[in-house]
Amino acid sequence: MADAKLAISITLDLAHEGGFQKNSKDRANWTGGQVGVGMLVGTKYGITTLDMPGVDIENLTIAQATEYYLEHYWKPLYSEISSQAIANKLFDLGVLFGVGTAVRNLQMALDMPDQDGVFGLHTLAAVNVTNPQNLLQKFQQEMTAHAKAIAAANPNEAPDLGGWTRRINS
Repeated sequence: MADAKLAISITLDLAHEGGFQKNSKDRANWTGGQVGVGMLVGTKYGITTLDMPGVDIENLTIAQATEYYLEHYWKPLYSEISSQAIANKLFDLGVLFGVGTAVRNLQMALDMPDQDGVFGLHTLAAVNVTNPQNLLQKFQQEMTAHAKAIAAANPNEAPDLGGWTRRINS
């Protein structure tokens, strides 16, 4: 069964998540949720002021991030995933792109008819009967296509495509 602490440790690795950044072109770095609206406070460990209003994001601790991840990104059934590699990637890409988006793309990789973005018993069962290496490859392909679509639609986010692709395929 999948271990949340292992998945979280991979995401928290500064070479992976990237640590603190204060990109003025990233809407999530602003307290108002739009570029130039409110105060520019940045993002750390993939957590923004929109996620944790009033928290000093630059000085966010690993313990605070871990608590937030467990509450918002590690869904209960993730612990029932038989492949740690799939659980790691699902968790990490949920932090990067949002849980619903990551789950929906996993469901697409599984060719599930109902791609609702909810990790329920049907999705868990499908994950656990699918070859993990093949599923991971298809999931990475779906997420790469998703990242490219974001970059194409949002010029301010286009410079992030290389980092997203690296992270998707790591």
